[in-house]
Amino acid sequence: MKTGLIAIIGRPNVGKSTLINALVGVKISITADKPQTTRHRILGVRTEADAQFVFVDTPGYQTRHKGALNSAMNRAVTQALAEVDVILWVFEAGRFTPADEQVLRLLPRQLPHARPVIAILNKVDLLADKTRLLPALQSLSGQYNFAEMVPLSARAANDVSRLLAIIQPYLPEGEAMFEADEITDRSERFLAAEIVREKVFRLTGEEIPYGTAVEIEQFIQEPSGMRRIGVVILVDREMHKPILLGAGGERMKRIATEARQDMERLFDAKVHLTCWIKIKSGWMDSTAMLRRLGLE
Repeated sequence: MKTGLIAIIGRPNVGKSTLINALVGVKISITADKPQTTRHRILGVRTEADAQFVFVDTPGYQTRHKGALNSAMNRAVTQALAEVDVILWVFEAGRFTPADEQVLRLLPRQLPHARPVIAILNKVDLLADKTRLLPALQSLSGQYNFAEMVPLSARAANDVSRLLAIIQPYLPEGEAMFEADEITDRSERFLAAEIVREKVFRLTGEEIPYGTAVEIEQFIQEPSGMRRIGVVILVDREMHKPILLGAGGERMKRIATEARQDMERLFDAKVHLTCWIKIKSGWMDSTAMLRRLGLE
């Protein structure tokens, strides 16, 4: 069968996680309209009768902010480029930025590191003037030897099916890497932490998400199938704790409720979720802490 690793790269907020979720057919990567939403390298698997696609969702390449956390995320991107069989470079149709230009410069150009690169012009559904696509495609063709250039919307099922058909011929022949019913290499424990972090990103203001991380302190699956999950939300500053709690603890309650509901849908089981907040100043620049969180 055709099978291989396909990296999805791009600057933050171009729709990489939305695209991988659509390609896999199940939500395995969290989404939010904020940078640093994806921090880990996550594999998503889609198995067809004659092909197995193993997608590598990478963090958005960081060009504006420094520090140990952002350096670790950028290493995940460059490492993926060297290990995969096909690269999907994603950017927003009609909005090519200096950050996109920096990611373009990362693409391998010489053997043995060169890989087929497919340029994905995402979010075409948001582009009012579709005539802008042709000049963009013409400009791109002169900047890199792309295998394909594909305008699409990651939210359109027909576009996603078309992209799968475009990718498949570029995959090598080989044995399947995962069982047919596997959709990711990540554990339920990891996915639970990511779901809580997504709710923090979605339900708090700009000042909170980047200074937070999530650790699972308890994960028990009972004979009935119920999961008992205890989560610690780490915050970088004392001032972040009351903002995360909200008036009367209402924001924290909403974060926990929405996270529990998502977990129950994903695990197809009841979930008892408990969340705490702890202050851990400087965790983003601590190599030991990043290693503990699986980010280093």
